[in-house]
Amino acid sequence: MPVTVVRFNLVEPGATSASLSARYRAALEMAAYADARGITTVQTEEHHGVANNWLPSPFAFAGAVFGATRRIAVTVSAVIGPLHDPLRLAEDIAVLDLLSGGRLVTVAGIGYRPEEYALFDVEWKRRGRIQDEVLETLLKAWSGEEFDYRGRTVRVTPRPYTDPHPLLLVGGSSEAAARRAARLGLPFFPSAYLPELEAYYKERLVEYGTEGWTMMPAAETPLLHIAEDPDEVWDRHGEHFLHEARTYASWQSGDIRSAVRSAATTVDELRAEGVYRVLTPGQCVELGLDNLVLHPLAGGMPVEEGWRSLRLFAERVVPELGG
Repeated sequence: MPVTVVRFNLVEPGATSASLSARYRAALEMAAYADARGITTVQTEEHHGVANNWLPSPFAFAGAVFGATRRIAVTVSAVIGPLHDPLRLAEDIAVLDLLSGGRLVTVAGIGYRPEEYALFDVEWKRRGRIQDEVLETLLKAWSGEEFDYRGRTVRVTPRPYTDPHPLLLVGGSSEAAARRAARLGLPFFPSAYLPELEAYYKERLVEYGTEGWTMMPAAETPLLHIAEDPDEVWDRHGEHFLHEARTYASWQSGDIRSAVRSAATTVDELRAEGVYRVLTPGQCVELGLDNLVLHPLAGGMPVEEGWRSLRLFAERVVPELGG
């Protein structure tokens, strides 16, 4: 059975407080609907100080999703580790792990926007070293035992639900990220299809004498929207996909590799590129992908259009995917 994902970043350019509140509540209703229809995962993410209202608090959102659902997992992909207090992060993840019965998956990255570090007065040049401390602290904190932290003895409670700890992956597209994951014996989440980096990670596992595995996007990982008439959706709503694509493009320097990187500058270019795809239910089934990522509210998509996409996905795609 393919993995089925519904992604939310709650972007809405020019939102009012009322419209953004309605979007957040709709996302929770969508998550509950997806849960009831056997969709595997809700995916969310973290960015700060973005003019289009990109979600800055993925764990708060995850907690609301867990309260509205019973089975679906929530993947935070990714939390920007150096922007968080390690002890508080350990507590928050532990509480969510307990609330959800182990349904939280956290991918820890270091981000790629210096302005986010400036917002929180965190030194950009030290982000790798800070991330090392964050990850090491999480693993020690979740043991429930006392440990040394910045020269003092601390103990974090409660212990998480999941033994030995909540699922934590190290994300990134660099050898430094792969080394970090291998050294700590944590699974690695490359930000794009990077088989050479996966091989490097496996070599480092041998070097450090640790165990781990890779969760890597496929070579083809489009963001999907389902419609009876894809031409109409591109004509009416293509601007929303383009807004998100251009936002991502403005953040990513040449050394950043992402599964959703786009070079498009117009809706027509974006459609031809294939990073964002509007498909009929039948076309979606025919893709034959192992990982289907639906993005119903992409770039400020009207909520009613997002619901149309989700319902078509749940009612006419998911039942055809097989067991």
